[in-house]
Amino acid sequence: MGVPAFFRWLSRKYPSIIVNCVEEKAKECNGVKVPIDTSKPNPNEVEFDNLYLDMNGIIHPCTHPEDKPAPKNEDEMMVAIFEYIDRIFNIVRPRRLLYMAIDGVAPRAKMNQQRSRRFRASKEGMEAAEEKQKIRQEILAKGGFLPPEEVKERFDSNCITPGTEFMDNLAKCLRYYIADRLNSDPGWKNLTVILSDASAPGEGEHKIMDYIRRQRAQPNHDPNTHHCLCGADADLIMLGLATHEPNFTIIREEFKPNKPKPCALCNQMGHEVKDCQGLPREKQGKHDQFADTLPISEQEFIFIRLCVLREYLERELTMASLPFTFDFERSVDDWVFMCFFVGNDFLPHLPSLEIREGAIDRLVNIYKNVVHKTGGYLTESGFVNLQRVQMIMLAVGEVEDSIFKKRKDDDDNFKRRQKEKRKRLKRDQPSFIPGGQFSPQALGNRSSPQAICNPRQAAFEMRMHERQNSTTPASPNTSLTPDGSPSLGGGGIKRKPEDSDSEPEPEDNIRLWETGWKQRYYKNKFDVDASDEKFRRKVVQSYVEGLCWVLRYYYQGCASWNWYYPFHYAPFASDFEGIADMPSDFEKGSKPFKPLEQLMGVFPAASGNFLPPTWRKLMTDPESSIIDFYPEDFAIDLNGKKYAWQGVALLPFVDERRLRAALEEVYPDLTPEESRRNSLGGDVLFVGKHHPLCDFIVEQYKTKNTEAVDIPPELCHGIQGKLTLNDNAVLPDQVVESPVPMLQDLTQNSAVSISFKDPQFAEDFVFKATVLPGAKKPAPVLKPGDWEKTNNDGRPWRPQLGFNRDRKPVHLDQSAFRTLGHTMPRERGMPGMYPNAVPLGAYGSPYARPLLGGQQQIPKLLSNLRPQESWRGPTPLFQQTPQRTAGAAPLLAWNRMMPSPNQFQPAQYQGLGPMGYPQRPEDRMDRGRQV
Repeated sequence: MGVPAFFRWLSRKYPSIIVNCVEEKAKECNGVKVPIDTSKPNPNEVEFDNLYLDMNGIIHPCTHPEDKPAPKNEDEMMVAIFEYIDRIFNIVRPRRLLYMAIDGVAPRAKMNQQRSRRFRASKEGMEAAEEKQKIRQEILAKGGFLPPEEVKERFDSNCITPGTEFMDNLAKCLRYYIADRLNSDPGWKNLTVILSDASAPGEGEHKIMDYIRRQRAQPNHDPNTHHCLCGADADLIMLGLATHEPNFTIIREEFKPNKPKPCALCNQMGHEVKDCQGLPREKQGKHDQFADTLPISEQEFIFIRLCVLREYLERELTMASLPFTFDFERSVDDWVFMCFFVGNDFLPHLPSLEIREGAIDRLVNIYKNVVHKTGGYLTESGFVNLQRVQMIMLAVGEVEDSIFKKRKDDDDNFKRRQKEKRKRLKRDQPSFIPGGQFSPQALGNRSSPQAICNPRQAAFEMRMHERQNSTTPASPNTSLTPDGSPSLGGGGIKRKPEDSDSEPEPEDNIRLWETGWKQRYYKNKFDVDASDEKFRRKVVQSYVEGLCWVLRYYYQGCASWNWYYPFHYAPFASDFEGIADMPSDFEKGSKPFKPLEQLMGVFPAASGNFLPPTWRKLMTDPESSIIDFYPEDFAIDLNGKKYAWQGVALLPFVDERRLRAALEEVYPDLTPEESRRNSLGGDVLFVGKHHPLCDFIVEQYKTKNTEAVDIPPELCHGIQGKLTLNDNAVLPDQVVESPVPMLQDLTQNSAVSISFKDPQFAEDFVFKATVLPGAKKPAPVLKPGDWEKTNNDGRPWRPQLGFNRDRKPVHLDQSAFRTLGHTMPRERGMPGMYPNAVPLGAYGSPYARPLLGGQQQIPKLLSNLRPQESWRGPTPLFQQTPQRTAGAAPLLAWNRMMPSPNQFQPAQYQGLGPMGYPQRPEDRMDRGRQV
């Protein structure tokens, strides 16, 4: 979910939730990269059980990266995706489950946002190509130098949508990747892998949440499972909180703003396309050996610890003297619900609530003030109490006018400060800067100074240039003749807009800070009068339905595949009057779109090449009955924002009935392959030969059992569900063909796959949003509020770094001090500065601190023992004394059946290709790689 600035606000307000990832790097021996043994203990001093990958957050940066050259073809894209997954797996090292979820067909409420994104991407891509070509012609006409234009097809990222050939090929490649890793990587040997590709309906992150919800409802579920979810969307944080799992961590890329990007015209760094002047490329290195290299820094990752965020929220949301019993879990659900008002993928945010203006803090304060009157919490297990929500919204509506006025004042103050800053920078500029050979050079270039040639001519040119600039400074608009004298014509040079102190601002017809803002808002945005009470109530009712739908989506699953918010803009908080009696039920039995139908609903005509020819014609034929769904151009309403990407794309909404009626005529034109891609699929489960479930699955294929069978939970870490035979299964002793030409077929396969389906429940079943019995509360991380008042022997508070609260600071022993003494020259220090000091902790030192019995100088990695403090309920039998050694899972019933570690023999890493894959012999010969 795109919630702009949510993570930035969250990480600044609650900084201790962030932990930097420790990543073990692969080593090279004689030019061959040695794979990392992921079966060893996690270097982050924590052991994760389950790793969930929101694959769309991996696919996009691997196929069209912003900070490095893009892959040349689809095969390189697939290899880049494999390498990315390997990095994440190396950092997290799950011990039970790896769940890969690719976005399938989304609910109708999400398709509107997908449609807006894809139309924008197509429009911006064409505009960027036209602008690039225009600037290229201008530079070449002026005699500039540009490298020859590469003739290559532009990658259309819209193909990353269910139903396209790209997504079908990606699913095949991931099946090969999983089989290869189960055969060769020791860290995968006891791992259960589930792949939910694009044929399975639902967004990736919500398929993951649905799996967790259904497993939590099973009697064999381990309530202390440590989950790790990989993804960059802000809604993953709220989804993780909604599970009420005590051990939930998110891993994501660390965002680093202002990364340098090469110019798309000249491939040089330091400027954008619009500022390109076509200058020759400077020599990179003494012999230009760095000409084709870009300054690329490897992306780093961070952990977001939701258990620490729960600590923060518990302090912030705890309220005294309530007329009802305080329940922290319910207050967390209310906090998640209030975050929906500042933005989500399904509803526009309220005009008065901007996250950059502290909207969440404002809502929390109002919530804590009003909750004494509401008589209870706003939500319960994903269902909304509208009467209590109305009280919160009307309280926000009372301060809407002051919010708008303060926003205007803050904006004016910011512009004034920026204007003063520009004036100050212009005033403080040096009056003269030498140019040419005498121009200032960066510090990094001083190691190779260039010899000065013809200094007199260079000095003469500088003097003439300075004289020309200093003549007649009286008027900034005075023009100069070519010889440097002022022009007598009196015609001044018009001041360029970019030289002005004030930047052009988009016209704002609403003026929320002035009286009458509600009348102007409804007239401009909805083309109705604000006095039209019936229409306003219709907008509010649709928005209230959306709030109920979104919360149900987060806690119970998709309530309706057909519902969507039918407006581009949101109402005001002050309009939420009388919402208590509004209906919030949804039709039951709704079905998702088919993949190709969704493509017709979200694609612009420019991306029609991913569709069958007769379907594509419906987008471009003037006689098409749905031609109005695919405008060639559309307006973008900035809606008070500054940049186009922040605005609202005013696209027509797709009428589902008209779309289906038009497609009925072209359905017979589908080929068998297209019909297969247009069908809905399911999840696939993979295990290796060392997994206890492997023999059970192989037996199903031998007996050709066509009935769905239950997974024995004792064989699969407590995972439950239904298994059915798969037509395109990966089977032992059968060759797994590589869909990537540069990678070799798996001729000695021992992995097996089978179709998997989550446990099913009645349609009206309610998943309880609460902590499960037997769940153990993680050890606290934050500083206790009464630390100074309690008896702590005067010890200062030491913040926890990383996951291990018992991490001991590493110090140097005597041999290390001797090494430093031999290495570092003593004359570098001041005379008499610790020349003969005894190393800290050495024998005979007055500051010596003797080591306790059995204590080591550098402590080894401690096992991740969970704290014993429990919320409620008895500890289940299978969870008692969960002694966890590094790289092993708790000694549950299903773990006792696992083979001993010495039975696993990883494949020999000989003749490795990219990222550890075996290469075909002909590939090695063609590429001339050393093996």
